[in-house]
Amino acid sequence: MSVNFELQAEPRADQGKGASRRLRRAGKVPAILYGEGKDPQPITLDHNAVMLNLEHEAFYSHILSVKLGGKAEKAILRDVQRHPCKPIILHLDLLRVSEDHAIRVHVPLHFTNEESCAGVKTGGGMVSHQMVEVEVECLPKHLPEFIEVDVASLNVGDSLHLSQISLPEGVSIVALSHGPDHDLPVVSILKPRGAAAEEEAGGEAAEGGEAS
Repeated sequence: MSVNFELQAEPRADQGKGASRRLRRAGKVPAILYGEGKDPQPITLDHNAVMLNLEHEAFYSHILSVKLGGKAEKAILRDVQRHPCKPIILHLDLLRVSEDHAIRVHVPLHFTNEESCAGVKTGGGMVSHQMVEVEVECLPKHLPEFIEVDVASLNVGDSLHLSQISLPEGVSIVALSHGPDHDLPVVSILKPRGAAAEEEAGGEAAEGGEAS
């Protein structure tokens, strides 16, 4: 992994809505660090630092280092609560992780070769994304920042499914563990708009001819 994220945290004694409002006015974000058989630890984080980190796509699918009381704990971001109207982070949920326990994380998909795709370049089709992220299961050391999906070989009318994605070592897709019915399409190459309209018009004309 090319990026390291460190969160400087402080223990949080006061809890409740009133305490949380005071923290936010002071430029802090209330958060909770939990999991791995340890007691949940209420903490506070610097709001500006959190906002800067959230601008990075990798922050959402990365092992974070939470520094608290001279010690560092590994964690992943589980939930972000945002103000509905203002650029304010209301709360973070951070889940502790350990090297020998598998985790489940939603990882973004990066699509490559869209412009040079056979169905687009020669067939005039359009790329349609059915998914932009996928939930994976792996040990923390194998967690990818993103998964690359190459669409170069797709033609008009083709779809690429979850089972066809090339995965990094030690990574599996959670949905596929539920059976073949969950092998959903990830990306498709749609027919050109003009061709679709012509087919529809031709079908209507054929139906009209039969009716007469």
